[in-house]
Amino acid sequence: MKHAYLILAHNEFEVLRKLLLALDDERNDVYIHFDSKVGKIPDLQLKHARLYIIKDRIDVKWGDVTVMEAELNLFEAANKNGPYDYYHLLSGVDMPIKSQDYIHEFFLKNKRKEFIGYYQGDITNEIDRKVQKIHLFSESFRTDEGLLNFSKRIIRSGFLKFQDLIHYKRNKDISFKKGTQWLSITDGLVKLILKEKDNILKTYSNSFCCDEIVVQTICWNSEFKNNIFDLNDEGRGCMREIRWENNVIRDWTEKDYDYLIHSDKLFARKFNSKSISAVDKILQYVHVNKT
Repeated sequence: MKHAYLILAHNEFEVLRKLLLALDDERNDVYIHFDSKVGKIPDLQLKHARLYIIKDRIDVKWGDVTVMEAELNLFEAANKNGPYDYYHLLSGVDMPIKSQDYIHEFFLKNKRKEFIGYYQGDITNEIDRKVQKIHLFSESFRTDEGLLNFSKRIIRSGFLKFQDLIHYKRNKDISFKKGTQWLSITDGLVKLILKEKDNILKTYSNSFCCDEIVVQTICWNSEFKNNIFDLNDEGRGCMREIRWENNVIRDWTEKDYDYLIHSDKLFARKFNSKSISAVDKILQYVHVNKT
């Protein structure tokens, strides 16, 4: 099997280098999108996997549709060199917690399954707020304090309240779903997503955190719904260990090492350079345990 690893990166390049070492296998091709705000792209080398740095770099803004635009650029670049059996979307601070032999064998056994996490709770209000309302100045959800940005927040908030007042709702004919952005999907689903690229950018313009919604929604409303690996467990659905605390993703540390290596998941997010020892231990583990 041939796999494509698609990485969204903007910082923590020490962790990124470790991630690439874990993915450096002749059965893999690696594609990296660096946020256009990154001034100097780090020098990266692989011995066995092919490495592609995306030239069409997006100025990614948190919560904005530009996150999805960068993701689509990764899918597009990889699909041109494909087909691949699987496309794995990772951030630059993720790590596999199983060896490449284990990962390839797992996907061979589960060929044609779509590994997408679906959130299990009620998302009615969240969908209404995130993608059925118009968010003005969506490029500045997270910006430095300042009078201009304060004014934008006030205007955005006021316009959202106005939409509630008049019961405005867009995209009413779409059955939306949500879950984690990070996933592993087949060539067929990637082609469907790329076919919908223009519609995606139009539908989700001036939305909030659509990267958690787009792929889940497309898959749910397609023939690929029948191939979803696990609809009842978001983490198992995407085969990723992600730990939330108070609505914030907690970084893994060396204290979590035993938990992670005994997990039945394939990947974990996220790590940081302050706990690089945890990354080193996992990297050594996946290299030693090659089967």
